Amino acid sequence: MILQRFCYLCAVLSVVLSGLAQAANGDDAVLAAYAAFKKGDFATLEQQQAAARGHVLESYVAYWQLMMRIEVATAPEVHAFLSRNPDSRLADVVRAQWLQELGKRKDWKRFDVELAPLVLDNLEVRCYAWASRLAQGDRSVLDAAIQLWLEPAKLPNGCDRLADDMAEIGVLNEDLAWRRARVQMENRRRSEAGRALEFVPEKDRPDQATLKLVAKKPDRVLAKLLKTKLDRRADRELAVLAMIRLAGISPRRAADLLEGRLAKALSEVDRHYLWGRVAMEAARRHYPEAPAWYARVGINTLTYEQREWKARAALRAKHWVALRDAIDEMPVEAHRDPAWTYWYGRALAALGRASGARAHFLRLAGEPDFYGLLATEELGDYATLPATKFEASREDLARAEHNAGLQRALALYRLNLRSDANREWVFTIRAMDDRELLAAAELARRAEVPDRAINTADRTQIKHNFELRYLAPYRDVFSAYAEEQALDEYWVLGLVRQESRFIADAKSWAGARGLMQLMPRTARWTARKIGMTKFNLRDVTDVETNVTLGTSYLKMVLDSLGHPVLASAGYNAGPGRARRWRDSKPLEGAAYIETIPFDETRDYVKKVMTNAVFYALLDGKRPSLKAMLGTMPAKIQDESENKDLP
Repeated sequence: MILQRFCYLCAVLSVVLSGLAQAANGDDAVLAAYAAFKKGDFATLEQQQAAARGHVLESYVAYWQLMMRIEVATAPEVHAFLSRNPDSRLADVVRAQWLQELGKRKDWKRFDVELAPLVLDNLEVRCYAWASRLAQGDRSVLDAAIQLWLEPAKLPNGCDRLADDMAEIGVLNEDLAWRRARVQMENRRRSEAGRALEFVPEKDRPDQATLKLVAKKPDRVLAKLLKTKLDRRADRELAVLAMIRLAGISPRRAADLLEGRLAKALSEVDRHYLWGRVAMEAARRHYPEAPAWYARVGINTLTYEQREWKARAALRAKHWVALRDAIDEMPVEAHRDPAWTYWYGRALAALGRASGARAHFLRLAGEPDFYGLLATEELGDYATLPATKFEASREDLARAEHNAGLQRALALYRLNLRSDANREWVFTIRAMDDRELLAAAELARRAEVPDRAINTADRTQIKHNFELRYLAPYRDVFSAYAEEQALDEYWVLGLVRQESRFIADAKSWAGARGLMQLMPRTARWTARKIGMTKFNLRDVTDVETNVTLGTSYLKMVLDSLGHPVLASAGYNAGPGRARRWRDSKPLEGAAYIETIPFDETRDYVKKVMTNAVFYALLDGKRPSLKAMLGTMPAKIQDESENKDLP
């Protein structure tokens, strides 16, 4: 009997090991196929197809094969792939690629038929769709196409073809070309400005060398232009482009020119446009002249971004009437923005209109975000967690485990094909309800993919699980090093949640690595400072090493800047910038954050401090976000200490 049981166990073990071996072999085949795809090695890719058959990622191997020859693919080949992989992310990607090929071929009849099932918006496909309608005489698409043309985004090839079609019928003219060039120069996209100016007559078109000089040394271009009378439109337009760049480099020098030699040379419309640029750049640098320069601009001339910075300049100066008026001048959508709802409430409160302020705070209170927490405290209450924590049932989890898209995503994570895994996951959960989202989040947690668990749980609207939203892997490590460095543990966790979502081997596009996203230079510098003599950059994604270096550096930044808000800004954008962004007088923490010039850093600091509140709440504490934000110390004359921080 014992022998029979032993043999039975051996048989079971043999089946399990065989299955594991097959899975491993399949993984190897998928990785080999991916490597071949990246190298453009079609022969090797075909060889791996058989070995990957039956693998959960078999469709990816077929997809890579199809993508390598999509330019010569036939409709039957594409449709065969689509029919084998219905309702999948890859089917949508293939359809989008196929539509782009049809657009290039101007096969509008087939294009229009294939377009309807596309799920995700694709900018290039959208441009081809407009080109198709335009080719059929439907000019109703032109307003949307012109609006896109004036966006700061770089346009893909399909949109360039649409632009050519618009130029052919006389819609995309010299005026639109110069307007797009301005938008691109505002966003420091010189090459895109040059592409836009291809629609200007050649005799009036600045060459690439001139545009480079405009971007790098606008003073030199302006000095040369001001020796002329600026009679030609092309010269005036070039002067405006140079002024856009000069405003970004030195708003005060730009203002001097606008008040002086350029005052009569440019039209009133162009002067107002440039004063809007100068005023916004001054507000971003916290110059006291910003409100006066805004006063020189007609209200209707200002862009949405310029209006926001007009409000921020008033906020920083505590000019509550000006803040209220600036928000009133914003378009309707701004009054639904939590930031401006909150600050409008604050302005009303400062002006003695308590009931109006309360109404604005009530619109935000209870929301689990930065402004919701602040508004809740303005009403005299404190943040709390939802009364009910929703946990996925066994049945919910079973459905998640059998979801083909989630299976593919988890397999991709296992093979460290993270970019494809993220796209697969996001596509799969896009239409899930709260119950499904939390089951998927729990599945990700169990699979040790914390970023997906956090991001997925973060999407719920009614049913919530804040333990999943605010996971804290490696908590014991963070606790130990936070205590060693005398750092607030909840703040450290909040920062790491924002930096890496607790992915130990995370690597950013800029090269930052590990849980605390250390740049190589910062890691080496910190290692030397703390006497880590055997440090090797290869070790920076090791959990203990990364947290040792990250918390040590964070402590140095905090000691240098003196406040967690400043240190959070400094950790993201550099200590020098965080120091410069202070005011000449003490400044409320929330106002300091709201007037951070970098969009990314402003959002980052808000989320780090909000995260800290929720980690504290999960530990049973009763934190105050307003107390955490506190007051930023004023700038001091001698700021030479600790300037060696990277």
